[in-house]
Amino acid sequence: MSGPTNVSFSELGLPGEILEGVRRAGFQACTPIQAQTLPLALTGRDIAGQAQTGTGKTAAFLIATFARLLRQPPRNPGEIDGPRALILAPTRELAVQIHADAMVLGAATGLRMVVVYGGADYDKQREQLLAGVDVLIGTPGRLIDYFKQHIFSLRHVQVMVLDEADRMFDLGFIKDIRFVLRRLPPFDRRLNLLFSATLSYRVLELAYEHMNDPHLVQIEPDKKTVDKVTQVVYFPANHEKPALMISLMQRMQASRTMVFVNTKREAEHVGAVLTANGIGAAVISGDVPQPKRLRMLKDFQAGTLPVLVATDVASRGLHVPDVSHVINYDLPQDPEDYVHRIGRTARAGASGDAISFACETYAITLPEIETYIGHRIPVGQVDPGMLVEVAVPPRESRPHFRSGGPGRGRGDGGGRRRGGPPPRGPGGGRRHARSR
Repeated sequence: MSGPTNVSFSELGLPGEILEGVRRAGFQACTPIQAQTLPLALTGRDIAGQAQTGTGKTAAFLIATFARLLRQPPRNPGEIDGPRALILAPTRELAVQIHADAMVLGAATGLRMVVVYGGADYDKQREQLLAGVDVLIGTPGRLIDYFKQHIFSLRHVQVMVLDEADRMFDLGFIKDIRFVLRRLPPFDRRLNLLFSATLSYRVLELAYEHMNDPHLVQIEPDKKTVDKVTQVVYFPANHEKPALMISLMQRMQASRTMVFVNTKREAEHVGAVLTANGIGAAVISGDVPQPKRLRMLKDFQAGTLPVLVATDVASRGLHVPDVSHVINYDLPQDPEDYVHRIGRTARAGASGDAISFACETYAITLPEIETYIGHRIPVGQVDPGMLVEVAVPPRESRPHFRSGGPGRGRGDGGGRRRGGPPPRGPGGGRRHARSR
C-alpha cells in the first residue's frame, strides 16, 4: 500500500541490536509511516498515527519500543515485577502476528516477549508471564484477567502501544482499554503510540485523554482505495452467484483469495459450495477454536489453503499478507467496510484484484459505496459461458442453498428475481449484466 521512501533505517541512529533485527527482517528503506513516526518517537514524542494494515506500522512501533527500552534500562532490574512495554491489539490473530514480528525485529535485543490472548494456552501463557516479561503483547480481556490475579504489575511500563484503536471501539473493548491506561504510570513518564485506520473523534478523544500531546501522523488519509487494486462489479441474480464465483475462481486460478459475505450463515454456505466444487476453502468465524483458526491462517499464508471465507466481524484484525484476490460475494452495507475489504490485497506496493457481486439483495448499497470512494466501479459482463454447472453441497451443509439451474423447480425461490421474471436482452436472451 505504501512503498519505501528514501529514508534508510541506518540514518535513524538506532542501536546496533535493532539494526540487526531490521537486517534479519529484510528491511532497508522506511515506508512513509515509518519515515514520519520514527524520528519523532525515537526522541520521546507521542504519536497518534493513521495508517492501514500493510503500511509498516507494526515495525514502526516495535522499533520505537525496543529503542526506548534499550536506551532507558531499569536502575534496579531485580525490582521489576511486570512488563516495561505493553502492546494491545483488538484480536488474537493480530496479537500473534505482532509477537511474530517482534521476535524477528527484537531477536538481538535480549528482551523477553510474551503474547497473551483468549481461547487457548491459559496455563502456558500464565507460566510465561511468571517467568518474566519485558514486552507484553495481548488482547485486553486475557491481559486484564492475568493482571487481576496479580501475575504482573503495570507500574514499570515505559511504552504503551494501542494498535487498531478504531477496532477497539468496534469490538467493545474501550472500557477495558481505559481500565489498563488508568493503571499505568503517568502519561508524561512513558512513550505512547496509538495507531488506527481512522482518526475519528472518539479515537482522538482517547489519544488526548491518555497521551502526552501526541503528534498526528496521517498517511494518505483521504485516499479511499488502493491505486493498484483492479476493481470490477458484476450484476448476477442471487441464484447465479455460486456459479459465477466458481467460474471466476477457475479462470483466475484462485490462490490466497478472501471471500467476504455479510452473515455467518452465508459464510458457511459459501464455504460448503466451494468445497463441493473442488476448491479448498475454510470459514473464519468466532466459533472456530483458536488453534484451528491459527492453523487455517498458516495454511492460507503457505498457499496450501486457497480460499478464506469470512464476515467483516470475523476477519477484523487478521493480518494476512499476499492476498491476491478479494471477492465481495455480498456487497457490504457499510462503504467503509468495502474499503477495508479490498485493502487486504495490493498491500505494500503489490497489485491485486477486487471483484464484487451487486446481487438483487445488496445492489442497493452500490451507489453509496461509489460515492464514498469517489468513482464508479467498472462493470464486468456476465456471459452465459461463465455460469458453470455447480455441484450442490450436502443439504445439511447448505443452510439455504437456492439453485435456479436446469431442471429445478421454483418452489424454493430459485431462478426468479424479486418483483417478476428475469429481464431479457434483445431477441429474448438473458441479460446478465445491467447497464448503468
